[in-house]
This record gives sequence, C-alpha cells and structure tokens, in this order.
Amino acid sequence: MPTQTSPRSLFWQHYSFHSKTVLSIDISSVAVKMIVLSKQGLDYCVEDFAIEPFPEGLLLSNHSTNLQIIADTIKLALAQLHSKHKSACVAILSSAAITKPMSLAITLTANEIEEHILSAALDYMPYSLNEINFDFEVLSPNPNTPMLTDILFVASKRENIDDRVEVLTQAGLKTILVDVEAFTMEDACLLLGEFSTQLLPKQTVAIADIGSTITTFTVLDNGQFLYTHEQEFGGQSLIDEHQKRLGISYTKAYQQRYQVDVDADYNSDKVLMQFKETMLQQIKRSIQFFMSSNTPQPIDSLVLAGGCASIAGIDQLITEALSIPVFVANPFVNMRLSPTLNTPQLMHLAPAMMVACGLAMRGFKI
Repeated sequence: MPTQTSPRSLFWQHYSFHSKTVLSIDISSVAVKMIVLSKQGLDYCVEDFAIEPFPEGLLLSNHSTNLQIIADTIKLALAQLHSKHKSACVAILSSAAITKPMSLAITLTANEIEEHILSAALDYMPYSLNEINFDFEVLSPNPNTPMLTDILFVASKRENIDDRVEVLTQAGLKTILVDVEAFTMEDACLLLGEFSTQLLPKQTVAIADIGSTITTFTVLDNGQFLYTHEQEFGGQSLIDEHQKRLGISYTKAYQQRYQVDVDADYNSDKVLMQFKETMLQQIKRSIQFFMSSNTPQPIDSLVLAGGCASIAGIDQLITEALSIPVFVANPFVNMRLSPTLNTPQLMHLAPAMMVACGLAMRGFKI
C-alpha cells in the first residue's frame, strides 16, 4: 500500500504538528541550508536562516554513506538559529525519484485511482512494493480528452526516504515531511512576486537550479510540473578558485562566496567569465534534452536558482543568448523579514534558498 502522504510528497508524519513556524533543511552536496518560516493568513515571514558547509572540501555525492557527517553539519547549522526546533522538513534529490504523468478516466473514485497507481508502480519501478514509497496527485482534466483526468505519479526507493529520516533523527530532530526537490521548487515559484502571478500560470517556464555540483533543470507548463533532469555541473570550481586566490580555508571560502563584499575584482576576472560561458552552455544543453523528451514545447521564460544565480550579470548574458526573459529567483521578495536577520546576506543567498523555501511551504500544508 502507498505510504500516507500529502500530495506528491513521499513521507509525512503527523504527531499533533501545530507549530506556527516551519524549519526546512536543504541538504546539498556541499552544505546544509536552513530556513525558518512563519505564516499568518497567506503571508510568510522569514524568522531565521542558516548555512553550514560540510567539512573541508568534502563533496557528499553519496549521502547514504555519510549520515553522521550530515547530522553533525545539521547540528552546527541549528546552533546558528536563534530558537530551538524539534522537527523539520527535508527533501530528496529529484534524481532519486521517478515521476510519471498519466491519464485515467475522470469517473474513477479515489480507491479506483489508487488501484491503478498500485499497478503502475510495479511497471515503473524496478523494485517490489515493499521497497518503495510512492504517491500521486490528481492534477486537472486532460485538455485534449475531457473524459480523462491527468495524474502525476511519483515514487522513490524507500531507503532514500529512510536515510533522510535517519539523518534528522541523529541531529535530534523529528521528520515531519520528506519531499522531492523538483516539487519544492515548483511551490517556491509561487513566491516570485509578479512573475508567479502574471507569467507562471500562462507560460512554459524552465527553472535552472545551479548549485555547487548539480544542476537541476525543471519545466513547468501553466504552473504544473512537466519535466525534470539533473546533470553534473555547478559552482564548486569557483569556490576552489576563491579559496586558492585568498589563501583561506574551504569553509571560509564557501561562506564568503555568499557575501556581498568579497572581492571587488572577482566579478570581472577571466575565471568567472569562463564559468559564465560554461554555465550558459550547460543551460542550452538542458534545453536540448528537454526538447528531445516526450513533452517538448517552446520555453517562454527561464528562472535562475541556486548559488550560481547570484553571479552578477548572469541573467543578462543568458537573456541575450537565448532571446527569452531570464529572472533571478528571489523567494523573499514579498515576505516579511525578522529584524534580527542579516538582510543583505539573505538577499544575496536568495536564489540558493528556493528548495528550502518551497519545502517550508509544503510543511504548512500537512
């Protein structure tokens, strides 16, 4: 039987969760990022945030073998927060999940849909039902066949979810939600001000989330999930170069890359210019992959997320090359901010906090 979940999440646990704030934890290959959001009505407020890199130069490509390191890093990040939290939301990589759109008769009941999903799970996953967690969401009537309704199926090997729960447990936290990064990014797009109200519901929008080692390319059509793809590319080389240039520790280099006043000459040097060009080529390649998929259609606009989106001028470079509007993600644009925050650092960090923000939004829904 499928795990009881909120729509499209792979695990949630209800234990009288009525907190006015939600802590979400984004575990990347190089760092742990946290955001604490509160909500009043439809309005969000950033209460706190933290970022803590993993130990010197450590890239955690295989999270399952480094649970203690991740837990220790989470503890260090938690120590930066002004309040103590007992529970948190977390996400797995998009590549750790299988997503499959399907269409079923619109007359089916919820139980009948679940029976079809059970059968589909056996077809789409190379594991037994006991080895996976899965869920589905009924999206909307099929625009081409009114008698059908579109459904999104998502599944992941159970050990991926168990690892996330275990690492939070080792850090002293209860897990209230395990989601998929691509879906948290979809929710976070609802925070992007005029873009989310004017363009997202009407266009085919691509989101390039370029982190330190992984680029996740997600496509939304009229605000609904359509496609996701991951490739190995990110800004780690810039961190390494920054460390070498200034002769500082890796941890310091990582932290300073997210500060505004690092090095006035850094934004104009050859290394960064070359990286920008490589970044452009990777985005072009991601678009080519999408156009060769089963659901190709022209991309109307592009959102840049992840730490690399903070690079000065990258949006203009990509706009000129692709001839489509390019936006740098800022999920905090319409949020209230706690007066205790380091606001300049938070704003510079904003594109890298999309997964964490979307994840916290999911936390309020359970």
